[in-house]
Amino acid sequence: MQIAKVRGTVVSTQKEPSLRGVKFLLVQLLDDAGEPLPVYEVAADNVGAGIDEWVLVSRGSAARRVPGSESRPVDAAVIGIIDTVSVDNRSLYNKGTQY
Repeated sequence: MQIAKVRGTVVSTQKEPSLRGVKFLLVQLLDDAGEPLPVYEVAADNVGAGIDEWVLVSRGSAARRVPGSESRPVDAAVIGIIDTVSVDNRSLYNKGTQY
């Protein structure tokens, strides 16, 4: 899994039929200090994440292990909305203090 920040949405009206109804998010991967990397990815949203939230992204074949996604052509999926991240006893992120 990778930690990422939701930067936007991706809308596609024409897509593979198994992807109908799937919400896509544009996520920016974060480094171990919580700083944005110059890497963006489109991920299927399975949890209802919103803009600027930190999320857990599952990539590769693990992204298709989510029930209902086994046959979808998905390489990345948002599988969790992060509440807090702590590293070496210091808070790196706290959703409650971000807004």
